[in-house]
Amino acid sequence: MRELVVISGKGGTGKTSVAAALATLLADVVVADCDVDAADLHLLLDPEIKTAAPFVAGFQAIIEPDACSACGVCAGLCRFDAIAAATDQRLGPYAIDPLACEGCGLCAEVCPEGAIAMQERTCGEWYHSETRCGPLVHARLSVGGENSGRLVTLVRKEARRIAAEQGRDLILVDGPPGTGCPVIAAITGATAVLVVTEPTVSGEHDLQRVLDVAAHFRVPAALCINKCDLNPEMADRILTLAARRGAPLLAELPFDDSVTAAQLAGRTLTEWTDTPIAGQVRELGRRCLELLESKAAATASAETEAPATG
Repeated sequence: MRELVVISGKGGTGKTSVAAALATLLADVVVADCDVDAADLHLLLDPEIKTAAPFVAGFQAIIEPDACSACGVCAGLCRFDAIAAATDQRLGPYAIDPLACEGCGLCAEVCPEGAIAMQERTCGEWYHSETRCGPLVHARLSVGGENSGRLVTLVRKEARRIAAEQGRDLILVDGPPGTGCPVIAAITGATAVLVVTEPTVSGEHDLQRVLDVAAHFRVPAALCINKCDLNPEMADRILTLAARRGAPLLAELPFDDSVTAAQLAGRTLTEWTDTPIAGQVRELGRRCLELLESKAAATASAETEAPATG
């Protein structure tokens, strides 16, 4: 099973716009929106939700008001300042701020009355939807929700399950920006990553960082420079960096107002217009398929040639 993850190193490079366009171009694909902290792929793919389920991760401390003796031990020891005297005494002597509570469980351990319990925390929802491109697995974190790396892993796992059930050989992932745990969860074990960057100082800097992450986890990386004509000198610097790091260039996309027009219409670029940039994106899709096929073939060859152990 081939898996292409579109990442960016930083936000605002056009990563999701590129991923959505690729979703409309690639056949027999399962799409996974793993940018769970700010998911917006659904805005362009117009999904019809088929199933929804809660995402449960971590714990939340709960005080039983009738059992609380107002001793204040828990408030004094909470390093996150999540426990304070209740402003509404009808709720009990003390209250817990759910946004500040980290679910460490210390308060429950030290409470002399046993008035504090730890309950599982619902941090968001995840969905299986159908779109005009095929299945979409996506999710939404609750306000202040955490463990987004675990949610990314869940979304990828469900995408693979659906692909196996439906006989689809390709998974396209809209990955998170940055280089943290959600990105690591999105790219680990993938066939390849497509890094969408922009010709800016921050784009160059964060490209270096995300290429380091991909290299560390031995995931081949390729490059797409978006809005390349806004700063040709910086685009050349990025090309030099990518060449030095062994990341092939798959596309240089110019700035084009039709991208915004397509977004306002709730459509991808390749569906909205037939201008030159749409043709370039179609060519990017073809090159992505070639990249996946070559990397999958190389992996299969390496596994065949690997000596048996035992």
